[in-house]
Amino acid sequence: MKLILDTANLEDIRYFNTYYPIVGVTTNPTILSREGGDIVAHLHEIRKIIGNKELHIQVTETDYDAMVKEAKAIVKAFGNKETVCVKIPATDVGLRATKALAEEGYRITVTAVLSAGQALLAANAGAAYVAPYVSRLENIGADGVGTVAEIQEIFDAAGTDTQILAASFKTAREVLDVALTGAGAATVSADVMKRLLAHTTTDTSIAGFAADWEKAFGKKTLGSML
Repeated sequence: MKLILDTANLEDIRYFNTYYPIVGVTTNPTILSREGGDIVAHLHEIRKIIGNKELHIQVTETDYDAMVKEAKAIVKAFGNKETVCVKIPATDVGLRATKALAEEGYRITVTAVLSAGQALLAANAGAAYVAPYVSRLENIGADGVGTVAEIQEIFDAAGTDTQILAASFKTAREVLDVALTGAGAATVSADVMKRLLAHTTTDTSIAGFAADWEKAFGKKTLGSML
């Protein structure tokens, strides 16, 4: 399962792009609103940091014609049809725009997906990704991971090229449970991404290696002995 960083914070993007095997960055209007300032320049800086990795940017228009025009402008401004995925909400207008744009070769991420039915319609409209919200489903008493599993089962049965981009995680366990469904990708916040790597026993093991080595060989490193 591919991992994509869910943030617009430049410091976090620089860090995770350097140290973690992420394949891109996702944003949305809420995430971008937290950064403020010249948001166009901010998005250009994100592109500069991540190079040709995927950058997911959401439309803000709600009218069909304006949505299609904005989607094309986003792709032109921040990359190309291969590197930019335009996020479009799972609405009737969104499905219409997704179909039209997909037919022209644009990669669309249908977002705010809360049901397998929405995902099925998005896939039939030609979406590259559908983004089901895991924790938001859990918060309303639904089965977030189960919904992802159901979507994946439908996609597997249909042989569709559309991938799941699971979103809205509160815990590392949710990410792992979604990975077990066979979902193609997940977009994960900085704090949850760190939790996937962090483990106190790993830390104590590394400290033990260092202590044992220093006891036997002092400050010399293996590299210095070669």
